[in-house]
Amino acid sequence: MEILENERRYDLDWIRVIAFGILILYHVGMFFVPWGWHIKNNQIYDWLTYPMMFPNQWRLSLLFVVSGMGTYFALSKRTGWQFTKERLIRLLLPLAFGMLVIVPPQVYFERLDKGQYTGGYLSYWFSEAFVGVYPQGNLSWHHLWFLVYLLFFSLAFIPIFLYLRKNPENALLRFIKKLASSPYTIYLLVFPLFIFEGFVEPFFNSTHAFIGDWFNLLHYGTLFFYGFLLIAVRQTFWQTILNHRFKFLIMGVINFSIFMFIKIQIRTGVWEDDYLVHFTEAFFKVINLWSWILVIFGFVAYYLNKPSSILSYCNEAVYPFYILHQTITVALGYYLKNTSMGLFLKFSLMSLGTLVITWVLYEFLIRRIGFIRPFFGLKPAKSSPVMQKV
Repeated sequence: MEILENERRYDLDWIRVIAFGILILYHVGMFFVPWGWHIKNNQIYDWLTYPMMFPNQWRLSLLFVVSGMGTYFALSKRTGWQFTKERLIRLLLPLAFGMLVIVPPQVYFERLDKGQYTGGYLSYWFSEAFVGVYPQGNLSWHHLWFLVYLLFFSLAFIPIFLYLRKNPENALLRFIKKLASSPYTIYLLVFPLFIFEGFVEPFFNSTHAFIGDWFNLLHYGTLFFYGFLLIAVRQTFWQTILNHRFKFLIMGVINFSIFMFIKIQIRTGVWEDDYLVHFTEAFFKVINLWSWILVIFGFVAYYLNKPSSILSYCNEAVYPFYILHQTITVALGYYLKNTSMGLFLKFSLMSLGTLVITWVLYEFLIRRIGFIRPFFGLKPAKSSPVMQKV
């Protein structure tokens, strides 16, 4: 089946919604595992790191690929300047608002938890919230780092993307089309990712601070670029992932199993993390993350590439949910951390609480009040939901 130039890809919308839904559960999980996070439970569950490693390997990479694909469609309707203006409004405005309003409560609860501040929130916001840069200071973008990187990639790649759109038969797209035509050669796209994982990651730990965060900039920038390239070759890519989705699934299961085996050997001290182990781990890590990205694209394209009223609602709600959710999760964690409840009950309360509170704020405040919408990345409403008949 031919993929039309501007055909709506409902599966891409579903992937965004699903990925950000996973993000909520993932951030709740961060409350319970040994990995660094803003608020930690009074009991840490080391075993929980193993199931969390599964989405950890591909969730953010998937989002950057989808964002690159979305950029392809956005540029089909806009000039370079129009796209730049739209990106600044949709990304920079929510980022600035988030750093001023949404993120400060997270840092506040962290300072309370660590005994670094004892006053009320209003006093903190006026006197301390914007003093210094996190983690030494308090000004931070926290989970909104994704917007910073996405804005940078979107603007930095504009000249290349415009050229590729105007010249669809150029050598690069012909090469990508050839790679994407086979379930085997499509894996050659992991080679740059392996180089970054093997040679850059050991020297530049992930910080999400942008400045000096070279591994993440290279890794996610490449995946963002891949998203644009793969959607540009259209039916070649979609045909491959649809026809071979079970092969990718098998590859994902095998490579994740091998990757976890290596991780366990390192964590338990059975293997020393020497050069051989490092590059072996890097190889299976990038094969694993790419496999699961292809799996998700394949199965979601097969089952969910169709419109629905649920998707229409969720597709608009997902951006405000992303902006809001972590502040609510951190606040709930602060008040629940020292209770005697077990893992299951705390996890359930934090997940459900985050979902419900975020939904209430979205449905009855953000979605319905026109001047608030742009601060959460939403376009002005054509007509206010309050005035619409149910």
